[in-house]
Amino acid sequence: MRKYLIALYIRLSLEDSKTESMSIPNQRLILREKAMSLPEWENAEVVEFVDNGHSGMNFERPAVQELLEMVQAGRVDCIIVKDLSRFGRNSIETGYFIERVFPLYHTRFISVSDHFDTADYKGDTGGIDVAFKYLISECYSRDMSMKTKSAKYAKMRRGEYQSTICPYGYQKSADGRMEPDKDAAAVVKQIFLWAADGNTVAEIIRRLYAQHVPTPAEYRAAKGKPIHDTSRSNGVWSSSAVIHILTDERYAGTYVIGKRAVKEIGGTRSRLKDESEWIKIPDHHPAIVSMELYEQANAVRRQFKLPKKQRRDYLLRGKVFCGYCDHAMSRKGKTTWFYCRHTDVSDSFPCHGLQVRENDLEQVVFESIKAHVLPILGVDISKDDLDLRTVQQAEQEKKLRALQESKRKLYERYALGEIDLDSYKAEKEKFDIALVGEKNTHAIITARAKQAQGDYEANLKHRDLAKEIGSSTALTKSLVDTLINKVYVFRDERIEIDYAVRDFFENEAAREMPSCGAEG
Repeated sequence: MRKYLIALYIRLSLEDSKTESMSIPNQRLILREKAMSLPEWENAEVVEFVDNGHSGMNFERPAVQELLEMVQAGRVDCIIVKDLSRFGRNSIETGYFIERVFPLYHTRFISVSDHFDTADYKGDTGGIDVAFKYLISECYSRDMSMKTKSAKYAKMRRGEYQSTICPYGYQKSADGRMEPDKDAAAVVKQIFLWAADGNTVAEIIRRLYAQHVPTPAEYRAAKGKPIHDTSRSNGVWSSSAVIHILTDERYAGTYVIGKRAVKEIGGTRSRLKDESEWIKIPDHHPAIVSMELYEQANAVRRQFKLPKKQRRDYLLRGKVFCGYCDHAMSRKGKTTWFYCRHTDVSDSFPCHGLQVRENDLEQVVFESIKAHVLPILGVDISKDDLDLRTVQQAEQEKKLRALQESKRKLYERYALGEIDLDSYKAEKEKFDIALVGEKNTHAIITARAKQAQGDYEANLKHRDLAKEIGSSTALTKSLVDTLINKVYVFRDERIEIDYAVRDFFENEAAREMPSCGAEG
């Protein structure tokens, strides 16, 4: 029989780190003292889960996700937290787990400071006191977020708040403000001069490559400050990097901040605000280019911009990648070709000039999919495992009900005076031990039944998908979105497909692409 598992959950946000009572060692001490007071302690296994620097307003935290996975696997008997806000500050989500999920898996939940223990409520949720604590915790979190945000924006307007990372061309001075980085600033100024002279972004990229100018990411990495992955750049600037430089007013001495806002408190997703809401501070730091040169470069750049075209949808949109440099391949021409634009700057790259006809690529991708699906068409989806798990679950529930009924009858015998108190306590302890064991077994069987149900439903979907592919005569958008992550194109008429449903095509390997029309 496995040991009784106690999970200690500790969370520390950035704001909490300023308070000693919320520190990780202090929380650990409180939780261990509580765990040691439990009667199950002597035969218990203790596991600790720590989320350091994470907000409690959502459950996108690595440690709490690991904890919840163990709960759903029926492996956790008891969870202990310092207070309800440590587990979560969102009243709806926190209440859902405490009131619905944990009882389902027979997991006891204890909040030490709140004097809350689900074992004391016999299926109740803790009443209005606990509900108020949920709401107070959530309101406190929102209030702190708003106050912090207000103070941050006040500093922005005074020009005091600056990001820790300077834009390419600048570096931090001794007093923490931005100052031009001599070498990178010269590159930035040259880019503006080229743009002002009428050079397109593509022409600027060719000039930068010809002069062996490292990309911004490569430059930072060479200085020991790697931020982005440089493995795919190969010394070639991206058009977006050049455009970002040309459209960034900071190079003219104007500090721009507050361009984005989070969508929800405690969340990580953000949105771009309207430009009228941005905070702009002229003459905030030394300029690399004059405002006249900045405006002239952007005026010329706008002349070369194509009119806004309506977005075109096509089957393999966002799916076709160069097999050599791993960049997305662009689309061109009336007959429509995919080609590798990233290596246009030099013919020394293995994928320079690589292109393939769209129609040919779609046909070969479809043939490749059918070749892998046809062998599994008509496979019988057995329900035996699911039926077995369901029967085991029903039998275990029957055992539980029988034990609970026997325990109830024992109490009736004691209430009627048929047995004395010592006999009642001794027999009750036996029933309690048996119930703990059967409840844990029930939780494991329930988890396995749930997994069997999920596997069965997934197999049904896979079989239906296989039938759909078998009856199709050409590639469709739904099949592409469902099955394919990426299609890698190589020379010698070869492709590789990265399938989204990996277990569906577990034997997938690189495949020759006959008569695909790839050229180089």
